[in-house]
Amino acid sequence: MNYVDVVKNYTATLEQEKTDQALMNAFFERNPDALDRTNLTAHVTSSVFIMNMAKTKVLMGFHNIYQSWGWFGGHNDGDPDCLHVALKEATEETGITAFAKISETPVALDVIHVQNHIKKGHYVPDHLHLNITYGLFVDDTLNIDFNDAEHSGIQWFDLRDYLSQVKEERMKPLYQKIEKRMMAL
Repeated sequence: MNYVDVVKNYTATLEQEKTDQALMNAFFERNPDALDRTNLTAHVTSSVFIMNMAKTKVLMGFHNIYQSWGWFGGHNDGDPDCLHVALKEATEETGITAFAKISETPVALDVIHVQNHIKKGHYVPDHLHLNITYGLFVDDTLNIDFNDAEHSGIQWFDLRDYLSQVKEERMKPLYQKIEKRMMAL
């Protein structure tokens, strides 16, 4: 499904998501380049939150830019199919190709501020990620591998204490929101 339709059809239940959904919809109307990083103000990203089948563990990668454990995902870079991008990124970043269960509709919408940083030797200014998140369930005995271009490691964390590994404080409430929704799937 096209990113515009995904966001329009999303059922926001929290004030934060209703506000972010309105921002995304308005941005898409005014910015036909919202799928591309050439839009330096904001662009669409797609992420996945990965849990094991027993819902007792969370798979996270140590992100080189953010220097924190976190979810997986990336820029849509022109691809309007957010689920396709999320699954592609999950495979590229974890090495996993077999997902036991996939939430075909997003489990969260979030506008995320990204601080300026250097990526591949180039300056990237502060901007917003208009992020669509999907939930994945995976057999935690499968072999995992990390993409060292983006992560310094990847591992399963116990659901009860994974947040202690997250150094980006602003991401913790977002992960908690998603975790709660995935527990209901």
